[in-house]
Amino acid sequence: MHAFARNSIRCSLTAAILALSACAGDEAARPSPPPPPTAGEPGCGADRLGAYIGKPASDDNLAAIRKESGANAIRVIKPGMAVTMDYRPDRLNVELDDAGRITALRCS
Repeated sequence: MHAFARNSIRCSLTAAILALSACAGDEAARPSPPPPPTAGEPGCGADRLGAYIGKPASDDNLAAIRKESGANAIRVIKPGMAVTMDYRPDRLNVELDDAGRITALRCS
């Protein structure tokens, strides 16, 4: 084989390996989701709101949830609604069913 052809093949293989390693690097560079808050961290108060499960998400109930939770932010999530996946331990998610009843209260 001619020296030029060997160098060309070697360069092509090197370029392919570098390209593949760059793709693998993207996977490893993604940050893992943060852990749930520990006992010392501020939370969203979801643990105190179990009595609201099954109740309608009326303005009065949502206002009471906001007051009782002490959460910095409240997000009402309806079925099929797109939401961001960022983790905020001080945000209370109020999840609803198709009938507008509260199905879950979670910090995130």
